[in-house]
Amino acid sequence: MVLCLGISNLHHVKKYIVLTVLFVLPLVVYLFFASGINHFAKLPVVTNTVVDIAAFSGEKFKGNITIVGFLGLDVSQQKGNALNLNQKIYKRFQEFEDFQFLMVQPKGTEGSCQQLVEELSRSTQVDTTGWKFVFLDLVQIQLIFDRLNTPLVLDETHGSPYVFIIDKDGALRGRDDNDNVGYDARSVADIHNNMVDDVKVILAEYRLALKKYNADRKI
Repeated sequence: MVLCLGISNLHHVKKYIVLTVLFVLPLVVYLFFASGINHFAKLPVVTNTVVDIAAFSGEKFKGNITIVGFLGLDVSQQKGNALNLNQKIYKRFQEFEDFQFLMVQPKGTEGSCQQLVEELSRSTQVDTTGWKFVFLDLVQIQLIFDRLNTPLVLDETHGSPYVFIIDKDGALRGRDDNDNVGYDARSVADIHNNMVDDVKVILAEYRLALKKYNADRKI
């Protein structure tokens, strides 16, 4: 009799645990995304004239949420910026589906980029396969950067400390109140206070769109 009561109580406990997970987990996810300043407001589309990297390589912007950057010829000069991004952004969001980092690089920097990835992996102990690189001619790199249509320019090494968010439609996203549109990887404050929030917003946007799509299919 006591054994039966014990088994019955165990079943009740398991039931309550399952119900708690079902109700609490969605709330935790909601709070994660809602913690951003913009909450569920869409991150503004800044430029629709972005050239998809697929025009020059096997990688692509469309269908992915991409953090795109330009490390330039002197990759070692940008190592600190890459470490900031890896720690604050990549490590935090790399497990989300269709999220990627993509660095647009001059041909000839393949070895330096490989060394950088190895160092990034050692520094955070995370899988860095989401760090992708394409190696292009300088003219192609300039075209891609110019078509972002920002007031920023590439430096003499064809690099920039700024990174940008490209959405799944291949459009540049950013803040209306940010004259540069991009995020300064030299500034931990800019990454932590602005970029983290904006990545949360755009991930939440697509997550909600997927939920709506699935709900509409059930009607």
